[in-house]
Amino acid sequence: MKKIVCALALSMCVASIFAQEKYVTQEIDSPDRSMPTFYESLKAKMPFALAWKDGSNPKKWKKAALAKAREQIIAFDDKTPFKPEVLDEEKRDGYTAKKIIFNISEESRVLALLLVPDNAKKAPAALMLHDHGSKFTIGKEKMVRPFASDEKRVSEAVAWASRFFDDDEHEECFPGDELAKRGYVVLSIDALGWGDRSVEKFKTDSQQALACNLFNMGSSFAGIIAQEDCRAAKFLASLPEVDKKKVAAVGFSMGAFRAWQVAALSDDITAGIADCWMGTMRGLMVPGNNQLKGQSAFSMLHPYIARYLDYPDVASLAAPKPMLFFNGEDDSLFPKAVVEDAYAKMHSVWKANKAEDKLHTEIVADMGHEFPPAQRQQAFDWLDKMFSR
Repeated sequence: MKKIVCALALSMCVASIFAQEKYVTQEIDSPDRSMPTFYESLKAKMPFALAWKDGSNPKKWKKAALAKAREQIIAFDDKTPFKPEVLDEEKRDGYTAKKIIFNISEESRVLALLLVPDNAKKAPAALMLHDHGSKFTIGKEKMVRPFASDEKRVSEAVAWASRFFDDDEHEECFPGDELAKRGYVVLSIDALGWGDRSVEKFKTDSQQALACNLFNMGSSFAGIIAQEDCRAAKFLASLPEVDKKKVAAVGFSMGAFRAWQVAALSDDITAGIADCWMGTMRGLMVPGNNQLKGQSAFSMLHPYIARYLDYPDVASLAAPKPMLFFNGEDDSLFPKAVVEDAYAKMHSVWKANKAEDKLHTEIVADMGHEFPPAQRQQAFDWLDKMFSR
């Protein structure tokens, strides 16, 4: 009898095994082999627990969400004295360019470009935030013209400005210098890994290794960039030539991400211009998008932010500050529908703050991933108006 029972049990076990589905043998399946087959399921589980909801009390929401954003993004509190020093000066048309050094953190004393208009006294100011572009030899020089004596960087920077900031490849235009001519004190710094804070042959794989090591040390690549942008904003606002009530963050591409991020996180930033970076997290996390590529993602990746806030939620923490957002209709990195979803949420937050007139969002027809003269003119005129100039 026992033999019969054992045989029956073994037979049922074998039948059960063969009845099971085959195990999955290929769980990486996307055009660039960077996504698991179940990524849509994971995206659906992103909770955004502190996301803005229509009808919320804007002040209570901002208090809770801003505290969580700062906790998730800024790893360490840093109050190191700046101790600035001017190394060199170059007279330009209506303003002076200065090479300065100051303590951006307890760990880093950095070289920066500072533009000071002639006879500046309590002038408005702009923190210029450069893009990623997978080009690391220049950073601050993407937004502010290098000194004439640095011929190699002038050549690189002019080529970069011609590509993204001007219609005519033979013309040069630097957004920071444009604002200096308008009477703004301008500061531009290198993010970690760019310009004077990079090394020869620093490439995308170097960036990935840097990011991984920073994770292991309890920090993050994106977190250090965010913290240093906040510190740079505080330094700029502290300058005697600057009206601390009129300090804008201005950025293109990754610099736009940095611009709305620092406007949200820093009390020293009072307005912002973000060109070519906005969308919902779920909408941008699709195969082929730069959000999933090590060449750019790590510099904007806060590991657990999706547990609490989406990108437009973080940007909306800047409300009710004046903010302008441009995206290009022809920019493949930021699909129109995804951008529109983000803009809709942001307008809801500014409206709840009774400040919708201070938020300008626009998807520009016939514009790609660029910051052309017409949009800069519009953006800088808008900033003048917001600062009552």
